[in-house]
Amino acid sequence: MMLLASRSVNVFVQVATSILLARLLTPHDFGVVAMVTALSGIAPLILIGADAAIQKSTINRVEISSLFWINIAIGGTMTLLFAMASGAIAAFYGEPSLTGIALVSSLAFVVTAAATQHYALMQRAMEFRRIAMIDLSANVISSIVSILLALDGWGYWALALKPVLTSLLTVIGSWIACPWLPGRPRWTSGVKELAGFAMGVTGFTITDYLSRSADRVAIGYFNGAGPLGYFQNASLLYGNVLSLICDPMHNIAVSSLSKLRNDLEELQRSWTAAMSTFSFFSAPAFAVLAVTGQDFVVMLLGQKWAPVGPLLVVFAVKGIVHCIERTMGWLHVVAGRADRWMRWGLVSALVHLIALAAGLPFGPLGVALSYTVAMFGLVVPALSYAGRPLGIGARQVLRAAGPAVVAALCSVAIAMTAQHFLLADFSRPARFLVSAMFTLGLYLAVVVGVFRVVAPLKLALSLLRDYAPLRQRAS
Repeated sequence: MMLLASRSVNVFVQVATSILLARLLTPHDFGVVAMVTALSGIAPLILIGADAAIQKSTINRVEISSLFWINIAIGGTMTLLFAMASGAIAAFYGEPSLTGIALVSSLAFVVTAAATQHYALMQRAMEFRRIAMIDLSANVISSIVSILLALDGWGYWALALKPVLTSLLTVIGSWIACPWLPGRPRWTSGVKELAGFAMGVTGFTITDYLSRSADRVAIGYFNGAGPLGYFQNASLLYGNVLSLICDPMHNIAVSSLSKLRNDLEELQRSWTAAMSTFSFFSAPAFAVLAVTGQDFVVMLLGQKWAPVGPLLVVFAVKGIVHCIERTMGWLHVVAGRADRWMRWGLVSALVHLIALAAGLPFGPLGVALSYTVAMFGLVVPALSYAGRPLGIGARQVLRAAGPAVVAALCSVAIAMTAQHFLLADFSRPARFLVSAMFTLGLYLAVVVGVFRVVAPLKLALSLLRDYAPLRQRAS
């Protein structure tokens, strides 16, 4: 509960910061920074992260120390290479200002590396409260600094400095919260095993990231900084919602399901219950965002950002299944099959690159539509492939998540039609509220009334009943 609450506050801070910065800066400012962050954003993904440490039953000091120094070596090397390539990046886009942005952004690689294993130790110990406070503090402080810089006229530097400052504050917080000091690295059989697993996970995440960041590179190159700025802000708004819903569940699900690896039947039952509950609550969130996206953008960012609205609507439709697709990491990590995760990453990357090529001639909106179609085609194969070593296939996936997806799509189609014909003359705030409530009501009517899915609601009510006495005793 604490982790979810923290993520909620984090997303609120991110969205609030995006709103303020969008009103202070221009689409061009967002676009030029996105040209660099499309490349430097890979920094946390090239490192050997928490999954390698979490999935192993026992881990010793030598192994975790060796992973720390491997990350420092990777991060330092990438910082040097990225800094050396700063001039080439600027020349590629034809934007001289990118040289300085790339030099500053290169620091994210080595700074992020310094905190990775401290985070892994805290996640292994399930110290989610500490992790939540570190993330929240770093986000709040860096957001305040970014807004102050924008108010002082720093322009795109207000955006470029924020991720580096966030990483630096995260390092400081993680070292204070987890006062572990790395020892001398040694290449033992245990380290080799961990590194092999981590390379599989890293192989997937890098491939996945590169395929998904190719859109920003291509849009920036062919359409320029302005259209990329619109696309980037739509991606940021969508990504914040996706992160809020998906990220907290990954560590919790992996930690919980990993304990059931020796009882395959119970693992399958627990996964089915978790997936059904997760999809039940995630799908309507994106359905509501899809119906209200256009009004949401103008109300929050202002009329100059209106072109972001259609992009956000399309992304939100994709989010109905994207959230579910993201859970394949639960299964790959629990099964200890990072090699399969990496192989799937190659397939997914190829599909997304084909979708990018198909949508790019039609501009940013064409890319968003192509990605959405691709995601709907990938979700069931992704989960059934990930679950095969654990006896989970397409039938189980459809049974667990299918009702929520169908109900969400039906509610979006009906609500959008009603909004167009019945709510066109409403004010934006009124249309936003009515559309949101109507969409949610439609979703519940279909998922509960038609598919008879009630277990997630019973679970939610049970948690609320259990949480209420705790609040009363605390007060």
